[in-house]
Amino acid sequence: MAEAHTFYLEIITPERQFYIGPAEALILPAVDGEMGIYPGHEPVVTVIEPGELRYKTEGRWEPAAVGSGFAEIKPDYVILLVGFAEHPEEIDRKRAEAAKKRAEECLRQKQSIHEYYHSKAALARAMARLKTRR
Repeated sequence: MAEAHTFYLEIITPERQFYIGPAEALILPAVDGEMGIYPGHEPVVTVIEPGELRYKTEGRWEPAAVGSGFAEIKPDYVILLVGFAEHPEEIDRKRAEAAKKRAEECLRQKQSIHEYYHSKAALARAMARLKTRR
């Protein structure tokens, strides 16, 4: 499965298997702040918030923008199921900025509770992309 200094990591979206392989460490945007994971972590299930995720493989940190989802963490493997995951080079900064402006404008207008939550989610996705793309 994995060596003692690594754990098996799967990052899965509805569209693709974003990353599957060994990882030395993982930092993910959990509902109550960033969460660091290393081999041997205590078992836990947590909610993932849209934001920047970083995983370390072969001594190098790899950033990614991720959407909301869930993580199952075990001592020797971690599985993330997220709405989206993108490498920084896959993110179109201008498109993300336009999406952010649209979502902010929608939030300023009177809308139904469903539209409000939809706009909040769109804004969170755009902010995650912008943070990761820098």
